[in-house]
Amino acid sequence: MEYISNSITAPIGFNANGIHCGIRKNKNKRDLALILSDSICTAACVYTKNLVKGAPIIVTQKNVSNGYAQAIICNSGNANTCNDNGVDIAMGMCELAADYLNIDPTDIIVASTGVIGQKLSLEPIKKHMKELCDGLSKENNIYATQAIMTTDTRIKEVAVSFEVNGVECRIGGIAKGSGMIHPNMATMLAFLTTDVHISKEMLQKALSEDIEDTFNMISIDGDTSTNDMVSILANGQSGNIEITEENIAYAIFTEALNAVTSTLSRMIAKDGEGATKLLECKAVNGPSKAVCQTVAKSVICSNLVKAAMFGADANWGRILCAIGYSGADVDISKINVSFCSDTDALMVCEKGYGVDFSEELAKKILSQEEITIMIDLNLGEYNATAYGCDLTYDYVKINGDYRT
Repeated sequence: MEYISNSITAPIGFNANGIHCGIRKNKNKRDLALILSDSICTAACVYTKNLVKGAPIIVTQKNVSNGYAQAIICNSGNANTCNDNGVDIAMGMCELAADYLNIDPTDIIVASTGVIGQKLSLEPIKKHMKELCDGLSKENNIYATQAIMTTDTRIKEVAVSFEVNGVECRIGGIAKGSGMIHPNMATMLAFLTTDVHISKEMLQKALSEDIEDTFNMISIDGDTSTNDMVSILANGQSGNIEITEENIAYAIFTEALNAVTSTLSRMIAKDGEGATKLLECKAVNGPSKAVCQTVAKSVICSNLVKAAMFGADANWGRILCAIGYSGADVDISKINVSFCSDTDALMVCEKGYGVDFSEELAKKILSQEEITIMIDLNLGEYNATAYGCDLTYDYVKINGDYRT
């Protein structure tokens, strides 16, 4: 497997574009993105578990219910959520794109991100749809990535190439997400493309299982968005023998998929609103994967832990506290906790008790841009990793006037 360029347009048969159509006030920010395959694709999606769902989620669930799609359209600057005409607007976006692309509107995945509760007008989208569609190309993938961003400070894109039965295949992905991130069965917005030939059933299985170890293990602020969605389109143009069951080809595909989604997950966590540090919490040697996930997620979600990491304070007691209220069936008397960076590691707790450690080394480790909190449960052989970031003053500043 090799990391390659062009993200969502790296797979054969995909083009993309992103423009400013006028949804956002800032004319320098793109706000409408389009991804198109030149042939119909098997499609899979996972969605937010928030009971308040954006209208685009409702429309996409209906459109993709047959397991097929050909395009993705997404706007930023307005979530199209909690509006009485929201579904009509989301369907209208599909219809406008379909008219120019000459495809069925029900073969389009639609997404929106931005402020909740403000009505979204179709007029700017209609006015600039020709410009959006005419600009579709391999090179304009970066514009699509920019067009789905809200408070993001950096683009999030990745692609890999790999071989399935001797045939070169590719998976690409882009994502947005910086705040209101605490996913449950989905996350923020992530759009994936691949030229692998795979059945709709196996594609959905691969995506649903993968996000449990990647996107669902991210937390920035504990808020689950109304518009969270991960979508993948597979057009089969690589020419590999169709993957219809769990075999070696499926294992290779899922490994490549995980490389893309785990990379995007780390990018999202590192770009948390106001964040200065990427945090990874690894729970290892647990009695089950579920226990490890519960422990790691509880620690990464703790505001006290996140604040301590911001201040480079080795307050390991907050970590044990988060493990204790996580609900995981663990033995505190067996737990070891260490702080790690790329170059150093420091144990601060052994068998549930504090140990003498160098405050100077702890400060050095916790002052790095990427920090790992290692929790050894000493109860088995299962592992899990959760992703997050520190909690800073800037997070409050950003969210104090988000709407204005």
